[in-house]
Amino acid sequence: MAPYYKLIILLILFLCCSTSLSTLTRNISTFDHLKNYTAISDFRLINRRSLIHCLDPNPYLQINITSSGSTLSDDEFVTVSVSGVVVPEKGDWVAMISPSDSNFIRSCPLSKANYVQTGDLSNLPLLCHYPVKAQYVSNDPGYLSCKNSKCQKLDDNGKCSLKTCEASLSFHVINIRTPIEFVFFAGGFDTPCILKRTNPIGFTNPNMPLYGHLSSTDSTATAMRLTWISGNNKPQQLQYGNGKTQISQVTSFSQADMCKVDILPSPAKDFGWHNPGYIHSAVMTGLKPSTTFSYRYGSNSVGWSDKIQFQTPPAGGSDQLFFLTFGDMGKAPLDDSAEHYIQPGSLSVINAMTDEVKSGNVDSIFHIGDISYATGFLAEWDFFLNHINPLASRVPYMTAIGNHERDYPGSGSKYITPDSGGECGMVYETYFPMPTTVKDKSWYSIEQGPVHFTVISTEHDWSPNSEQYAWMQKDMASVDRSKTPWLVFMGHRPMYSSCSGVDPAFVKAVEPLLPKYKVDMALFGHVHNYERTCSVYQSKCLAMPTKGASGIDQYDNSNYKAPVQVVIGMAGFTLDKFPSNSNKNKWSLVRISEFGYTRVNATKHELKFEFVNASTKKVRDSFFISK
Repeated sequence: MAPYYKLIILLILFLCCSTSLSTLTRNISTFDHLKNYTAISDFRLINRRSLIHCLDPNPYLQINITSSGSTLSDDEFVTVSVSGVVVPEKGDWVAMISPSDSNFIRSCPLSKANYVQTGDLSNLPLLCHYPVKAQYVSNDPGYLSCKNSKCQKLDDNGKCSLKTCEASLSFHVINIRTPIEFVFFAGGFDTPCILKRTNPIGFTNPNMPLYGHLSSTDSTATAMRLTWISGNNKPQQLQYGNGKTQISQVTSFSQADMCKVDILPSPAKDFGWHNPGYIHSAVMTGLKPSTTFSYRYGSNSVGWSDKIQFQTPPAGGSDQLFFLTFGDMGKAPLDDSAEHYIQPGSLSVINAMTDEVKSGNVDSIFHIGDISYATGFLAEWDFFLNHINPLASRVPYMTAIGNHERDYPGSGSKYITPDSGGECGMVYETYFPMPTTVKDKSWYSIEQGPVHFTVISTEHDWSPNSEQYAWMQKDMASVDRSKTPWLVFMGHRPMYSSCSGVDPAFVKAVEPLLPKYKVDMALFGHVHNYERTCSVYQSKCLAMPTKGASGIDQYDNSNYKAPVQVVIGMAGFTLDKFPSNSNKNKWSLVRISEFGYTRVNATKHELKFEFVNASTKKVRDSFFISK
């Protein structure tokens, strides 16, 4: 596609959402046409709002931080207090900014054309630096009524003639390495102006090794990769087992690595950029399958992580595997802040899965696309890694790439959308190294227990003449079904959904491979709900499950016809409701729009699948596949 066509596409996509927004909340349905793009959030637009001068001569105004010490710990809640406010307004808000030396005006490009990807062509000067998070001061319920006040002046009779108001907000802060400050704004998100700023506050140890997460390197389960983040670029140690040590390989990425379209900087390249520090990775070798080990990572100079216990998965070909799987999770704030992209179900799902992992029964986790939803606002990756740490530090956290990690015009992605915000897969692949052959070929296979996983990238070329298509054929043809009787196919975009999100070209090209190689189950995300099919091919039910003695559906694959396909994109992102005419799809057997995750227990002869509601922890759908 010619470059000027790409520019036209971006103009259409983003100009349609340039309307100013004045509240933190917004009916998401009004953004249905943009739900898979980075412009969904009203808070996202504030970084290009006109920055007017606050005409406030108030000498009493103050904003202060109360933290655990003179510097910030790696994970804490701080109290931000605003005082000396003469007239509290609904539009008063506080933003957390990092790095603290960001200049709000001078760092802005001077051409309006550079802002087209924000959906906003406001007049200059602009609020350039994007806040990590923000809260309206009215989150303190006593603020607008001036419940907490202080007398500043007394009249001649000793009565208060000038009263000012106070409020306190709680912010969750994690170690993102760069100092932060809190800024008090008036004017809401449409017409922000700065009233007061705190002094910068840094982290006690910006070089602290943090957010370690595991991934499998091969099917033997005798090696495991750990990836972590630090502000220091010198190699560190991964100590594990009984005195074994591996030295980390260190990498990172820069603004220059992020994508752009022609002259237009992407969020990742411009206003959403945050220094990622350094990504360390090391492989523990000489492990045993299905065994518990401990590790810690860091160095004497930068500090050490806690000692953490983890479990290796069963080796490929062994008798049993218990894994969790889902898509489209993302993250949400632990405080009352607004952020660029919030996935409201993510916290309940993470908490429920953490309980599963703590039980010791989980062997591995598969997250099939739309990982953090940072989409070019890179500080949000740190918050995501912090959220999943209780899971990913203890069992292998395997991933597939999604549109919000990879897609961007001119980047070689299959779909020409701005969904990654300019990250173009670089950020995802650095944080989550999977057992792929090379970078930016985000497909791989791995065997755990009796299951062979074929994990594809729906965001790279999958057409019949592509490299990935040839790999899919070769990989699935090579499966030894006497060793791994179950073949599970995974990718982000689905082949079947009663909602939107299905690409007929993808279905036409790739679906014939599934019955050809006798795929037992195909799992997808992208659509934000749960939906299960019959044994389906070309929209027809080639076989139907029967009810077992317990009333649970059973698919008999001893007489194989086609795979059961399941959409499992209900792990965090705002749920998609099913249309009223969904019953017309005869291949659709179960449809549930609730937040949750799925768990699978596979033996050599039977695979049990369950969809668990994250809030109630009740099983909402289950089925067996036998052979």
